[in-house]
Amino acid sequence: MTQAAPSNPIQDLSAAFTGLVAKVAPGVVSVHSHRSRSSGFVWRPGLIVTADEALSEEGEFSVTLPGGNTVAAQLAGRDSTTDVALLRVDHADLQPVLLEALPVAAGALVMAVGAEDGTPTVAVGVVSRAVGPWRSLRGGEIEARIELDLRLRQSAEGGLTLNALGQAIGMAVFGPRRRVLVIPSATIERVAAKLEHFGRIARGYIGLGLQPVAIEGGDESGAMVMSVDPQGPGAAAGIYQGDVIVTWNSEPIRHVHSLLRALGPDSVGQTVTLGLRRAGETKQVPLTVAERCAA
Repeated sequence: MTQAAPSNPIQDLSAAFTGLVAKVAPGVVSVHSHRSRSSGFVWRPGLIVTADEALSEEGEFSVTLPGGNTVAAQLAGRDSTTDVALLRVDHADLQPVLLEALPVAAGALVMAVGAEDGTPTVAVGVVSRAVGPWRSLRGGEIEARIELDLRLRQSAEGGLTLNALGQAIGMAVFGPRRRVLVIPSATIERVAAKLEHFGRIARGYIGLGLQPVAIEGGDESGAMVMSVDPQGPGAAAGIYQGDVIVTWNSEPIRHVHSLLRALGPDSVGQTVTLGLRRAGETKQVPLTVAERCAA
């Protein structure tokens, strides 16, 4: 009686990786824009999610499907604050990827699957850090901060991140200092749904050009008003060029970025109280946040 060959753990692992890639590859595409190459995946029939930062601001868009066929794409919407962009293609028969909103722990094995010229690209690594919700530098609310320790190809940005079971837990993107981050499934589902219906994510607007400034006589900092939109909320509130904003709803302004991050979708229509310094005096000024108009 012939004995079965002993199992080879390395070969079994390799076969498992190959199987996971083959399972999701029909839903992963190459994305082409002006002087830019990235990846994306089929979110819903005819709709492709990709990384906003990897998508050019101008020019035409196209998508190379699995197998190499290239089709035109139209921008359905983009949100720079969460790095999610949505493209439309005239191919409703594409296989959507099932996104799973699953907990992720540091040390977990992960795989980033992108596409290049219609064929998959793969990088394997681990979750180096996983914490709770956070705000991006541009003010986007992201459900979890997940950092990866792997080498991501430039063309793979916007592709899928898989866990060890082959479940899609989010989109792989480049963060600050080229750190690889995951935009989690919950964030993608929330943002992409709004982009599909409205083409944009509402952002707050106060109509003020600001510059950081140190407050004389102390360790405090503030934001000096360098310009005022005459039709904006700041002008309506009676704010002038040269005013220094020192508090926002009684919270100190430590960085201009922190003030801008407060202008998320939920801020539109809210009335906030700005603490101002003007000619040596302190004033409390109510301001109603408007919605930023699309460019």
